[in-house]
Amino acid sequence: MVFYFSGTGNSKYAAQRIAEALDEPLLSLNERIKAGDTTPVKVGARLVVVTPTYAWRIPRVVREHLRKTALPGAEQVWFVMTCGSEIGNADRYNRTLCREKGLTSMGTAQLVMPENYIALFNAPQPEQARQIVAKAEPELDRAIDAIRSGRPFDPPRNNLYDRLMSGPVNPAFYSCFVSDRAFRVGEACTGCGSCARRCPVNNILLYDGKPVWCGSCTHCMACICYCPTEAIEYGRKSRGKPRYHFEAL
Repeated sequence: MVFYFSGTGNSKYAAQRIAEALDEPLLSLNERIKAGDTTPVKVGARLVVVTPTYAWRIPRVVREHLRKTALPGAEQVWFVMTCGSEIGNADRYNRTLCREKGLTSMGTAQLVMPENYIALFNAPQPEQARQIVAKAEPELDRAIDAIRSGRPFDPPRNNLYDRLMSGPVNPAFYSCFVSDRAFRVGEACTGCGSCARRCPVNNILLYDGKPVWCGSCTHCMACICYCPTEAIEYGRKSRGKPRYHFEAL
């Protein structure tokens, strides 16, 4: 089985490719997390978890959901992590999660995809994004081949910088940057509710037809990047920046 969590579509695309190539069922963690559904999921011996990279690890909401969810039948887990540049030493923490659940970690593959984190960085223009995706395809094919063959992924890079970013920087990053206080909505908002429907942690409510962020944001960027009228801003940091979601390519 292939699990995925995705903010703006990169990880969903990778998961769909993997599931189709391996003829495995696909399960959205977004839907389960949004519903608060931690009922057991019966999977085969082979499990693939596809997620974006948040502060050089898998998203905390994914980690906690997997901790709470029994996975009868699962034996081996391959992690595929999409990122704008690098995953750091995320593999160490994925292996720890596997040990906690009595599963065998088969490693972590890094897949560089178009940047979506416009709270800090610039998303690429569509043509550049398409080039980044095309460059990622061979890496995705290699990951699929390893999973199909039952081989562990090659060990990822693990230098001092990687250990620092996934180690002490990760909690510091969450404390300093992962907040919804900067989100604002402008006059272009139509009250369509897309942001609230897409929020995987139910952090957005509509009051008088306008979104209000409630303090539990995971910074997936789905609300701002999928807004059909680009009415949402993240303070001044998103002004004038292109929005990005995979389906627009």
